[in-house]
Amino acid sequence: MEPQNDPYASPDRYPPYDGDDPELTYTPERSCFRVWAPTADNVRLNLYASGTGGEAQRCLKMEPAEGGTWRLVVDGDLKGSFYTFRIETAGRLLDETPGIRATAVGVNGDRAAVIDLRETDPEGWEQDRAPELKRYSDAIVYELHHRDFSIAPDSGIARKGKFLALTESGTATPDGEATGVDHLRELGVTHIHLLPSFDFATVDESKPDEPAYNWGYDPKNYNVPEGSYATDAADPAVRIREFKQMVQSLHRNGLRVVLDVVYNHTASVDRSGFTLTVPGYFYRHNADGSCSDASGCGNETASEREMVRRFIVGSVKFWAKEYHIDGFRFDLMGIHDIETMNRVRAELSQIDPTILIYGEGWLAGDSPLPPERRAVRDHVAQMEGIAVFCDDFRDGVRGSTFDEHAAGYASGCIDGHCEAVKFGIAGAVQHPQVDCNALLYSRTAYAAAPSQAVNFVASHDGYTVVDKLKLSVADASEAERTAIDMLIHTLLLTAQGIPFLRAGEELMQDKKGDPNSYRSPDEVNRIDWSLKARNRAFFDYIRGLIALRKAHPAFRIPTAEGVREWLRFPDTGTTGAIAFTLGEHANGDAWREILVACNGNRHPVELPLPEAEWRVVCRDGRIDPEGRNRLSESTVRLAPSSALILCRE
Repeated sequence: MEPQNDPYASPDRYPPYDGDDPELTYTPERSCFRVWAPTADNVRLNLYASGTGGEAQRCLKMEPAEGGTWRLVVDGDLKGSFYTFRIETAGRLLDETPGIRATAVGVNGDRAAVIDLRETDPEGWEQDRAPELKRYSDAIVYELHHRDFSIAPDSGIARKGKFLALTESGTATPDGEATGVDHLRELGVTHIHLLPSFDFATVDESKPDEPAYNWGYDPKNYNVPEGSYATDAADPAVRIREFKQMVQSLHRNGLRVVLDVVYNHTASVDRSGFTLTVPGYFYRHNADGSCSDASGCGNETASEREMVRRFIVGSVKFWAKEYHIDGFRFDLMGIHDIETMNRVRAELSQIDPTILIYGEGWLAGDSPLPPERRAVRDHVAQMEGIAVFCDDFRDGVRGSTFDEHAAGYASGCIDGHCEAVKFGIAGAVQHPQVDCNALLYSRTAYAAAPSQAVNFVASHDGYTVVDKLKLSVADASEAERTAIDMLIHTLLLTAQGIPFLRAGEELMQDKKGDPNSYRSPDEVNRIDWSLKARNRAFFDYIRGLIALRKAHPAFRIPTAEGVREWLRFPDTGTTGAIAFTLGEHANGDAWREILVACNGNRHPVELPLPEAEWRVVCRDGRIDPEGRNRLSESTVRLAPSSALILCRE
């Protein structure tokens, strides 16, 4: 029989803990500590006076308890103390760890903290409510990085690079253009997707005055906000309170909050809380015992194991309850198994069924997890209420991510891209006029509902649209690239599914040609707010498209059956144009029919029009939601790289 404390011996037989109590349950009278460490021979609790430095004031032995846990009750009020666990297993004394479920930590997250979480609630927190969301298909997501969004000298924001930047109102550029939260309200998006905001490993929180940058995809403590975004990382309560103030502010401004979560890997294996509590259990391994690496970051977690699954589910539930988070974006979701993601959906729906869940439906490398169990793009129909990014649409519209010089449909490369664009327009559901055999990456209409497809043209990683166009249509003038950019976003914001915008795209921001700026300096990553005045017409165009989408439910059909009923692609012959109609008061729309025609060619084309008295809603980069101009001709001329939106009542 294999020894119980062999970390690599049949980990699935380790006893799961069925309780839902945290690693620390605090009251002024006593603190109860519990850690799951089924392979441990001994566990000690170390109590400290500070979050860093100094010797332990007390070293207390914990006792074995049910479900593979170790437990200890310490009488008296420990608030203000810090603690670590130290585990002995298989004859080895492991390094100290704050545990895997710490909810408060000191500077740099090396020690957990004893606090009263209720004392971190801002005034009015119990009354905090998210804005209404009737359907997932009503979401319009805006992805931002805390530091990028506010760090620029001209942002007008006082607490630059901090959670509290998103609590400031009335901020503006020297030109008088709104920034910060006011900018988000002006733009009209519904959800703010925050890049990793949990405690990550790469930024030294003890040196707040030294410029340091990272996207944060290197998790350290999953259930604690990142200290470098707080005004005082050494005080464990500050980062928690300020994060809540940020959420409260966004809710008051009509914005829901999505948290980017990275459960698929950790910043380190040897130094992670996972390894320092139950070595080997939380990770997948190759046949030779080495860590498998589907994340491309040196390791991958084993979500199919019961206590890993429970950890992931418990973590998102904690963020939803304690921090009022309204959505979760799963990094490299394809590394996780389908059962885990379905349990995430089920448990979050019990808290709030409108919580948005989406993720990257792919892996960065191969995995020991059998392909049929992976939560990848082509399996999303097995995960009701969960969405995936539509990479076919992205690369169909703007050109291949894997070839920086490749153009897409909107930048003049018509051949080979039309079906991928139409696929995204249909929200990745089966449609009789979309040929899935001609897609770029998938070969199936994977979405069971259009809200399972997140359409995007740029995100934090990869080139911005502006940088991509400078490379893929290098011969184009600035005016031509602006027209292409407008066309790209017209396709994005009129397609079915959930549109996703990277912060700065509405301003035509570039990143100086950097496609992977995860640790590049502020000069590369920060929002250049001066662009808002310079590119005001472009911003107004994006804002107008968002307003049009929100005003007309035809662009937000919630079901695959509705898409097949109301969405049609008229024959455009050999012109290379893509046109679609949304007909017969689609999804209860006030307009009887909407026609969207897009010309990806870099030359004009003539397009036949269905016989009707059409009103012009969008033409030549200008939007008139009232449609005051009329169009009754049998054909219409589409300018190069342009879109036309018509309606009839």
